[in-house]
Amino acid sequence: MKVEKLEGAKGYKVFSDLAKEIYIGNTYYRGTEASIEKLLLLGPTSFHSHATVKFFVIRDGNDLVARFALIHDRKLPDYVQISFFEALPGLTGILDMIKTEGRSHFPGVPKILAGLNGHLNYGAGFLMDNFDKVPVFGLPYTHAYYPKYFESLKAHPMVTFRFALQEYVLWLKAANLSQIKEGITTRIMNKKKIKEEFNIYTNINNLAFKDHPFWADRTIEEDLELFYPFRFLLNNENLIFAEYNGKPVGFFLWYPDFNQLVKGSRDLNLVDWLRYRTGAHIDTFRFAEIGILPEYRKGFVSQALFMRSVPFFKEIGLKYCEAGFIFEANKASMALLNKYMIRFFGHESKPYRRYALFEGDL
Repeated sequence: MKVEKLEGAKGYKVFSDLAKEIYIGNTYYRGTEASIEKLLLLGPTSFHSHATVKFFVIRDGNDLVARFALIHDRKLPDYVQISFFEALPGLTGILDMIKTEGRSHFPGVPKILAGLNGHLNYGAGFLMDNFDKVPVFGLPYTHAYYPKYFESLKAHPMVTFRFALQEYVLWLKAANLSQIKEGITTRIMNKKKIKEEFNIYTNINNLAFKDHPFWADRTIEEDLELFYPFRFLLNNENLIFAEYNGKPVGFFLWYPDFNQLVKGSRDLNLVDWLRYRTGAHIDTFRFAEIGILPEYRKGFVSQALFMRSVPFFKEIGLKYCEAGFIFEANKASMALLNKYMIRFFGHESKPYRRYALFEGDL
């Protein structure tokens, strides 16, 4: 087997088509992350101003058997990321081949991190279970044998939680809403002022997640570029802000499970947007992010954000939520989520899906 470096639009087509071949016949895989993958691999974007991205395939004779990208973000200087990895089963020596390319292209970088696609906001993780279920939009689906290729590395487990909204709504009705601290108000995003809104979102994100595993600070330009491919699908209510005496202190980002609009390896398109806007039913949403400034986390900001979101869930007929991913090592986030699980259901909730990143020496 040998590694072949690809470049440009023609090279990316080879890279992209290989994933479709690897998942052919798989009824659970969804190709709705293709727009982000293309954004990162081809660019140019604001992300490329501080990151170097290269992408490759591995050939066995004339046959393509694997693909991967190598990303070195100078905001995460110690890591070469192994991103957008896909491969056929039963290959030997794959990790060693990838490491060789990493050392060649990024000499002096000490570590590798497999499964991070440039940034946590772009996508992360190899699926560790639930291979017989379609992923919720924004979470990856990968083959069951992929973790075997990285078993010599240290695993960083991540989890999602899934629950019915009925209990959530009943809890909010029964809660003592007068406890919401005076001065806390909420509002939805105004897409007509998208630059101003994303400036708030990005700033809170960087402050809220600065100690999060593998976090790298964002710029407003990067977040706007990430938003752009989905601008027609997302509504103002998908990003809710909390303010304390007029100061932005938190946000809640959620969106419907757009994977329910598609089948197979294709990305979302105009037809899906039209179906969604004309009433195509989606019953699940992704609880993507809640970011709260550290000094306000012990207040009632999260409750206020959740309360503001419920009418929108009910209006479009959502029945289920999938929250995460959350790193198991992130004790604060796990504790916050379990606190609400106990309030909603009377007991801690078990993880629904498991993912992992893999870290090791380069």
